[in-house]
Amino acid sequence: MTLSDTKPWWQGSFGYQIYIRSFADSNNDGYGDFQGIRSKIPYLKDLGIDFLWITPFYPSPMADWGYDVAEYCDIDSTFGNLDDFDALVGQAHESGIKIVADLVPNHTSDQHKWFKEARKGPENEFRDYYIWKDPAPDGGPPNNWVAYFGGPAWTFDETSGQYYMHLFLPEQPDLNWRNPKILEEFDQILRFWLERGVDGFRIDVAGGLMKDEQFRSNPEITPWDPEGDRWEQFESFEHRYDIFQEDNHEIFRRWRSIFDEHGAYLHGETYILEPSGLAELLPGDGLHGGFWFEPMHIEWDPDEIRRSVVEVSDLVGESILWAAGSHDMPRSPTRFGNDDTGRFRTLALNTLFSFLPGVPVIYQGEELGLIDGDVPEEHKLDPVALNDKQFGGRDGCRTPMPWSSSSNEGGHLIINGFSEVQPWLISKQRDASETAEAQIGKPDSWHSYYKELLHTRRSLPDLTGLEVTWLDSGQGPILWYERGPVGVVINTSSESELVKLSLDSEIVYKTPQVEMTEIGEEIVISGVGAFVYLRD
Repeated sequence: MTLSDTKPWWQGSFGYQIYIRSFADSNNDGYGDFQGIRSKIPYLKDLGIDFLWITPFYPSPMADWGYDVAEYCDIDSTFGNLDDFDALVGQAHESGIKIVADLVPNHTSDQHKWFKEARKGPENEFRDYYIWKDPAPDGGPPNNWVAYFGGPAWTFDETSGQYYMHLFLPEQPDLNWRNPKILEEFDQILRFWLERGVDGFRIDVAGGLMKDEQFRSNPEITPWDPEGDRWEQFESFEHRYDIFQEDNHEIFRRWRSIFDEHGAYLHGETYILEPSGLAELLPGDGLHGGFWFEPMHIEWDPDEIRRSVVEVSDLVGESILWAAGSHDMPRSPTRFGNDDTGRFRTLALNTLFSFLPGVPVIYQGEELGLIDGDVPEEHKLDPVALNDKQFGGRDGCRTPMPWSSSSNEGGHLIINGFSEVQPWLISKQRDASETAEAQIGKPDSWHSYYKELLHTRRSLPDLTGLEVTWLDSGQGPILWYERGPVGVVINTSSESELVKLSLDSEIVYKTPQVEMTEIGEEIVISGVGAFVYLRD
């Protein structure tokens, strides 16, 4: 029996995040849907994708665009129905692609039947499904916890005279995970989807489920300014009691047994920016893996890049999910320059990720080199846009996927190949060069660079279990590691750099800025270049 026969399916795989509302609209109603995803399975297979992580598709009033779930075992009609979902799973599996769903267990919508019942009063059987507390002596919130989106994490309920807790919007009340009935409810929810063929779940807010039993106030680091942006408000406190409680692991250990029955991938949105903190969230017998978010917060600086990859890779290894971007942050090419420089930097970073231990995931459109879409102020829809001075909200990274150039056919405007009607999120039209239609099959396109990277990764020897050896000096613009017979070099500088390789090394992938000298041992890497080599 070979290693590939025994290792979990996700080790060695490459993931692709789909923001379902904006990926592909099959029925021209302005919203992405399951049939749209099905139509792009050949595109994703050709690109070299192994699994799709799809953002929430459950019934929802869309206060936070699906992350406020009103029913966990059904499909929002915006995206199709259960038959459409089953058809997607079947077609993806036939193409060798796994499906990973997004589970939102920290909170529900305030329109969920559980919360509607809970609001009827303290004696209701569903009251303890959520977190309710009496006011503080001054009549204010029970403690000083703040929400991720800004403001207190408590909303007063006039009917009962109590506060309910929410780490996010008031429309997203937090579930009480100390209630055994919640554990039982979610056992059933997980089994419902796993038995339909789902290959895994990404757990939203994986560090937030359990709260301190005594609901103690968090230590204050700087004075809290309720008028500050959401990042400033949240970072005013040391989050000792509201998130990352040790007994979160009890939930994931319970779930692990369910997932292992199905050979499914249990991983989380593990939003912590310290390598040791991520390691603590992944003790080995709970979550199989967790997303690492530090690379989404760095400047393009070699020391910051090293800080974001070296220590965490050593501590967490195969349990990391690497990502340069997502639906919650400005696109990586935007952060790194908002131009071709930013695109090349993102490509280099993804090249660095692709051969480290762990699972790389790219966000839809990253393979096209997309920068953030331009959403006019009057059309912004993100509920936190007005309270996010740092990034201005998340609309820019969520604009519809540009499949083809805008055109008029039969009197209808085809909007970047996404929909014949005005899409749910209005943005300025993309340039034709940014579309999939313009890039597929073109040798010098971003799509081709990413396709070649993914196919190179698949063609090389299995690296699972092999350690990483860093060959750079630990300073300067060159980052260089080897893992078994495979080596990866990136130049973070805007200036050319020289790297000497042994004669037994074969370059198997390179970005356009890499040039070989006549000698063959010396590689000149122009600014922000990357290459991968294989030793005999």
